[in-house]
Amino acid sequence: MRRARNYFEWQARLVRPHLGRRVLEIGCGVGNFTRHLLDRELVLAIDVEAECIAELERNLGHPENLIVRRMDILDDAFETLREYSIDSVVCLNVLEHVSDDGQALRQIAALLPAGGRLNLIVPAFEALTGPIDRQLGHFRRYSKAALRTLAASTGFRVEQLRYMNSIGFFGWWFNAHILKKEEQSEAQIAAFDAVVVPVISRLEKVAQPPFGQSVLAVLSR
Repeated sequence: MRRARNYFEWQARLVRPHLGRRVLEIGCGVGNFTRHLLDRELVLAIDVEAECIAELERNLGHPENLIVRRMDILDDAFETLREYSIDSVVCLNVLEHVSDDGQALRQIAALLPAGGRLNLIVPAFEALTGPIDRQLGHFRRYSKAALRTLAASTGFRVEQLRYMNSIGFFGWWFNAHILKKEEQSEAQIAAFDAVVVPVISRLEKVAQPPFGQSVLAVLSR
């Protein structure tokens, strides 16, 4: 996914208006989205994979406002991150990899102050589940209704909830149920990023789609 520059810029345009000055990024990977946060006062980036942390540091260097930690959101040590006075959290295409998403959101809720925001992007619709989901370690896909229920049960209020990437919905379904692909195609990703994302991001800014490959949620404490 590192070649999907337009896609990460689209995510950034959607999420940035809801971020504060001190941001925790959960599941930072190799820093594809982290680079869009570096204008903040503080960015605390965590991931479970040591290899990703090392690659992120090679990609971004060591900016003074960036702190990188290897940590699982379900770790008891997660609560120690309170010392950084985080006011907003970004968790993009990560929650589906967490075995207990309810506990994950409770952990985040305990970290945030009143009014602090959690920004989520998660894969949408269980009907799209296929071999790629299983190969990527996805425990689930989500609907807007499921996220509303999850938010309410973990101490969050929904500020924004919308489907995104309506064209990607059809591509993922085709890969899952017709081609039965087990891995994402780098060529397919590059073509989608170059041709489709610039168009669909503009269209969906004008009119929110009734379905999509993903769900965007902005939740507040």
